[in-house]
Amino acid sequence: MQITISDAAQAHFRRLLDQQEEGTNIRIFVVNPGTPNAECGVSYCPKNAVEATDTEIKYNEFSAFVDEISLPFLEDAEIDYVTEELGSQLTLKAPNAKMRKVADDAPLIERVEYVIQTQINPQLAGHGGHITLIEITQDGNAILQFGGGCNGCSMVDVTLKDGIEKQLLAMFADELKGVKDVTEHQRGEHSYY
Repeated sequence: MQITISDAAQAHFRRLLDQQEEGTNIRIFVVNPGTPNAECGVSYCPKNAVEATDTEIKYNEFSAFVDEISLPFLEDAEIDYVTEELGSQLTLKAPNAKMRKVADDAPLIERVEYVIQTQINPQLAGHGGHITLIEITQDGNAILQFGGGCNGCSMVDVTLKDGIEKQLLAMFADELKGVKDVTEHQRGEHSYY
């Protein structure tokens, strides 16, 4: 398990830790892990706050402690310290915070769901929308339901075909045949409902 902390971020943490009690390190954690509301955070971790179940990740000048619940959700996380015109800020990217990474041999529905939660929904969130994977049919179609700002949007078909379908078919070329939205699916094969 490795969490990438850039040199700039490590130097930033060191400066902050130098103002704390000796032996203080940092803690990296996820609040509401595995949910759409997951948030990552960093806090001070004094010596007496280290739990037996914590994982210690050593860096050059300090250690980061991670609790056992947060650990799988921080896989591939990156922390950077970015200096811009308006000032400096810590950036924390944790692609697996909302959903833990799934194994390459996990069932197709789990792997598709993972891509939707970690790659597609963050893109749609800027427009106030999201998609939910309803099912994968026997003939290999992923059935999606649009929600939030996507609901009733005239561009939904374009987003589905040019964006989401292309992305999913490229990633699951041998397993997925197509992507449909749930309304199209209900009108089509199951018009007798």
